[in-house]
Amino acid sequence: MSEQKRTMREQAREHRKFADNRHEDIEAATPLFFDALNPAMDKVIAAYWPKEREFDPTHILEHALSKGHTCALPKVAQDSKVLEFIQYDEKTRLEKGAFGILEPQDGAVISPDIIIVPLLAYDRKGYRLGQGGGYYDATLAHYRSQKEIDAVGIGYASQAVLFTLPVEDHDQKLDWVLTPQGITRHKD
Repeated sequence: MSEQKRTMREQAREHRKFADNRHEDIEAATPLFFDALNPAMDKVIAAYWPKEREFDPTHILEHALSKGHTCALPKVAQDSKVLEFIQYDEKTRLEKGAFGILEPQDGAVISPDIIIVPLLAYDRKGYRLGQGGGYYDATLAHYRSQKEIDAVGIGYASQAVLFTLPVEDHDQKLDWVLTPQGITRHKD
């Protein structure tokens, strides 16, 4: 199955590279996120810093910080697939880390309650196709073994696929999929 997923990843990257998403108002995702999840003030919201043409979740982080929420960004931990989440605010110093992605350099390691997850593609059942490193699947499995969390996949509507993505044992289902057009719940 991994060869099939590898091919699908290549196709999804090409699609994202050439997709014209200028008509999508990425800021429209912010009120959808807060209206649907209605996070309590004690819930830590984690997102990622976008790279290349990934959907940009920083509007959600900015809004969360303005409301007084604690936020975090991931950092690749040495010798582990489980991402560390470092407390983030507008003063946090970011530098390129693993894979050329901006990561926080200082700050407390904290445990998120809501994790905003990047994706290359997603299906109607709540499964995503990621970059293939397995970091988010390992991270979600780790935190789900400790407590209840919400995994929110975020992307453009053009990243939806009409077929069911292949799923392997380690693949973690998203609880929500968010686009500027809407948010869909996939919790069982």
